[in-house]
Amino acid sequence: MIKTDIVVIGAGPTGLFTVFEAGLLGMRCHLIDSLTKPGGQCSEIYPNKPIYDIPAYPEILAGDLVEKLLEQIKPFSPGYTLGETAEKLSKSGDDFVITTDKGTKVSAKVVAIAGGLGNFEPRKPNIEDLNVYEENGINYSIVDPNKYKGKNVVISGGGDSALDWTLVLSKIAKKVTLIHRRNQFRGAVDSVNKIQKLKDQNVLDIITPAILKKLNGQKQLESIDISVENEIVNIPTDYLIPLYGLVPKMDVFKSWGLEIEKNALKVNNALDYQTNKEGIFAIGDINYYPGKLKLILSGFHEAAIMCHSAFKIVNPGKKNFLKYTTVSGISGFDGTKKEPKKSQVNSFK
Repeated sequence: MIKTDIVVIGAGPTGLFTVFEAGLLGMRCHLIDSLTKPGGQCSEIYPNKPIYDIPAYPEILAGDLVEKLLEQIKPFSPGYTLGETAEKLSKSGDDFVITTDKGTKVSAKVVAIAGGLGNFEPRKPNIEDLNVYEENGINYSIVDPNKYKGKNVVISGGGDSALDWTLVLSKIAKKVTLIHRRNQFRGAVDSVNKIQKLKDQNVLDIITPAILKKLNGQKQLESIDISVENEIVNIPTDYLIPLYGLVPKMDVFKSWGLEIEKNALKVNNALDYQTNKEGIFAIGDINYYPGKLKLILSGFHEAAIMCHSAFKIVNPGKKNFLKYTTVSGISGFDGTKKEPKKSQVNSFK
């Protein structure tokens, strides 16, 4: 049995930052993730994708963000159970016990579910012979953008992910075509404007409204047929990347008795992102509350708030005094202490 203060389910950016915030408060964390390395989707799916909404970083690759987070939490020596999925929840006295699909047991007074998109699977197009071409021309995620160098790529979708990858692959692929079943896109206005500019420069094609009708090729995808204003158009295609969003897999959390709303874990955002079960919190993309924004920085904020409530559960009756790291520095569990620079210390005369 592994004993810790907070068991964090999910080792993506939000889960990793939870270790830092908990460490500042003297609490230890153990992370469980079904992936074999920390970082979640940022490491596994799109390590080379640029991210633009991390404070102080005008642009940072997803993989580099994970490396920075791992460096930041190193002094707090978190434990990891990787390549295993949290499956069962039980109680042992005041502690929760999480049991994985491989039998590992982790005991803690607090559970922080930071599953992000790791508890989701891609929403697939409803089209004949789809399974024949999966991994033979159809990809639902992009791990290595260079795989598409010199290839004809069709991206299907209208959200931020479809727009972002269209911009990235337009610099790499031989030809990128973006298709969407509506004329309007749901992504950021800035991304839409950039894509329109590239279309005007004949760098890429945009076809709307378009409906995917047929896949063609001998085992390997060679082309696709789409319906455009009731006419069938054939597009030579080496890779089709449908980005229709993700379908949540919430059965495990339902079995734990957690309340689900809008295919996410309902939390109390007025206080601390706690679920309907005391001591179990949900932070990051996996939670829902009115006004929720699915941004990494939102997950960071939620982790910080959650940890202060977790402190009261882990240390009943003990007062927590918020200390600014610019004044107190960072004391790690490994005996190291990073002192703030003198110029950073507030002084009053």
